[in-house]
Amino acid sequence: MVKASDQGSVGSSNPQLGNGMRNSWADQHSVVLWTRTTALAEMVHHGPEFVKIAREQMSKWESTLSEQQLLKVQLPEGASLEQMQGACPGTPGEVRLIYFPENDVSSKQSTVWTATQAQQDYTCQWKLDRLQAGTRYLTIVEARPIDQTNVTAILRGSFRTAPAAEQLVPQTFCMTTCHDYIRRDDDFGHRIYPAMTRLHPDWMIHAGDVEYYDKPDPYAWTIDLMRFKWARLFALPRLREFYTNHTSYFIKDDHDTLKNDCWTGQRYGAVSFEQGSKLFNEEQFPTRTPRYASVQWGKGIEFWILEGRDYRSPNTMKDGPRKTILGEEQKSWLINSLRASTATFKLVFSPTPLVGPDRDNKGDNHANANFEYEGRQLRDALSNIPGVIIFCGDRHWQYASVEPQSGLWEFGCGPGSERHELGWREGDVRPEHRFLRVRGGFLSGHLTYDQADGQPSLRICHRNVDGEEMSRFEFRVDSKLRLK
Repeated sequence: MVKASDQGSVGSSNPQLGNGMRNSWADQHSVVLWTRTTALAEMVHHGPEFVKIAREQMSKWESTLSEQQLLKVQLPEGASLEQMQGACPGTPGEVRLIYFPENDVSSKQSTVWTATQAQQDYTCQWKLDRLQAGTRYLTIVEARPIDQTNVTAILRGSFRTAPAAEQLVPQTFCMTTCHDYIRRDDDFGHRIYPAMTRLHPDWMIHAGDVEYYDKPDPYAWTIDLMRFKWARLFALPRLREFYTNHTSYFIKDDHDTLKNDCWTGQRYGAVSFEQGSKLFNEEQFPTRTPRYASVQWGKGIEFWILEGRDYRSPNTMKDGPRKTILGEEQKSWLINSLRASTATFKLVFSPTPLVGPDRDNKGDNHANANFEYEGRQLRDALSNIPGVIIFCGDRHWQYASVEPQSGLWEFGCGPGSERHELGWREGDVRPEHRFLRVRGGFLSGHLTYDQADGQPSLRICHRNVDGEEMSRFEFRVDSKLRLK
């Protein structure tokens, strides 16, 4: 649990850990952990607010102002970015990580002290290997001033490694998407986080649009403004608490890469697509190359994490065999590894829909006519593999759907707050829909084994922002996916 008392006194000369700790890419024997040294133990609560910018002015300034001007026009007279409401500025420091299995403190290991640098936004990452499968690890991050011995902040957390692939392990997982600071529930953050914590998830996935660079207060037209938004979001107590203590996996999408519906070669203000992608992939979140992976969590479940931005063709390209979202290498890996999987349930987590339905005016995902060729290719392939279910982020409403042609199931978890609901009309139920709710919340999954016959069952639920169950679907697998 993150406690202000664990983090010492506030002051830029005494590095703090105001953004907590994040982890990702956990498998049976490895994980990547992340932290950041900050000048403050908590965000700035009473700073000035950003200048409001009219939409027409925003569109003009984005492409005409210099990098310095793109920041200056959004700050009140005389204010600096570090003073703004919500700011959690970084500061140099040294950090080290101590970790050990929950029930074996005698196996405690410690990393060397590592200095954080401004060039990496004062972040630090650790790749841990040779871990025990199916084990909860406790973590302690310590921070101190550079070349000094006095520790100024201590942060305690935990993560869990995946159990061995042959084990029959009941489990709970959660999924969310579509966050940002300006549409949080309140000053503590998003209500879904304590709601998810009450379910005791073994793992969770954030399926993208973790933040929105292209929404105001401020528009993240520069790298510094992008970093500001990340620091502000993860200084919110509910987010900081949850991610410090839960095994998590992060997917990026358009709004946290650069801007809406973006692809390689584009720019947003002073930032290129390539810079935005690198900021997410290598600095602000635990790093892995490539950023797609599968993890088997016991015999019952294997899940796939997809990368939907870095390999895609332009949305404006004519559809056909060469047009892609996943790229040929990732697509081949996905289909082949799904076919080879021994897991009962094969869960594919995508930042964008494969089934939909989606709005007619959209052209950025496999549920759109814009990517029909690859979408059809994927739906046909995945529907012929027993046990496959699709889970998607991006959409601002909750749904369950089945494509009539292939029989492929897809679940949309909905946005992380009620204030972030948009884009679909309540009651507009299409033939594909098995559930529709145009509100905020999250998804939960619960794998259990029948006491009588030992067969696995997967329950998938849409939940509201307080964790109340809004839908329930029960799946078993025989020769193909069947709904009980």
